[in-house]
Amino acid sequence: MQLVSLGRPLLALELTLNSGQAFHWLREGDGWLGAVGSEAVYLEQKDGELFVNAGAEEAAAGYLALDHPLEEIEATFPQDPVTREALEFCRGMRILRQPSWEALATFITSSMKQVAHIAQISHTLRKRYGRRLILGGREVYAYPEPAALAALAEADLRACALGYRAANLQASARLVAEGGVDLGVVAGLPDVEAQMELRRLPGVGEKVANCALLFGFERLKAFPVDVWIERVIRERYFSKKRKVTAAMIRGFCGKAFGPYGGYAQQYLFHHARLTWKKG
Repeated sequence: MQLVSLGRPLLALELTLNSGQAFHWLREGDGWLGAVGSEAVYLEQKDGELFVNAGAEEAAAGYLALDHPLEEIEATFPQDPVTREALEFCRGMRILRQPSWEALATFITSSMKQVAHIAQISHTLRKRYGRRLILGGREVYAYPEPAALAALAEADLRACALGYRAANLQASARLVAEGGVDLGVVAGLPDVEAQMELRRLPGVGEKVANCALLFGFERLKAFPVDVWIERVIRERYFSKKRKVTAAMIRGFCGKAFGPYGGYAQQYLFHHARLTWKKG
């Protein structure tokens, strides 16, 4: 496989691919093998230099958001100790620019699931119903298109370990495939209206909608509040308050972390998920 250099961008590749944004990248030799949309991509980083399989340079650079001014983004973060600690732990992590349907569908399947379980579901759906891709003699699979999932029976999706999420994914796929919710239209809406439109889909509440907006529509201010973020905010920012409501947490997060709050959220989330388990 011929590799091409993309230079030395400010990027922590392994950290980015394993940070709970995407769930299908697999270790392959010294790098990572996966799919960017319908294109098979191999990524490798050595001594800070980023390499990609020849022909996939544009797809990789776009997916990894190498055009995001990361140092400028990080400079907008609050200067409090909690955020600074997360930034130091996650420096070089980028918000991936994922296909909108893939990001939306993946987070519909993520409800009440840990990262390893979400990855298992993603790989199963891809292998059974996604487009097969070949790179260097290895198989990878694109995420199934809405029409492919819409055509399935709910039992087919339950067999992919989706549980109750199967009905939500199937119904959402049908709405998107039939144009009831047009993701192209969503992409052009302001943030609030875009979130409202996404929440018309079964299984899409405020958190999933914000995940889709951040990871699939490049709304870098979107701030998903999951159990990890709620715990961080409660214990580290509101430790002296007795009664802290979910609404208070959402309001705080929407205002405190600036125009790139989604980046701050991902750093706080990943730092807490990997370090708080160890005490």
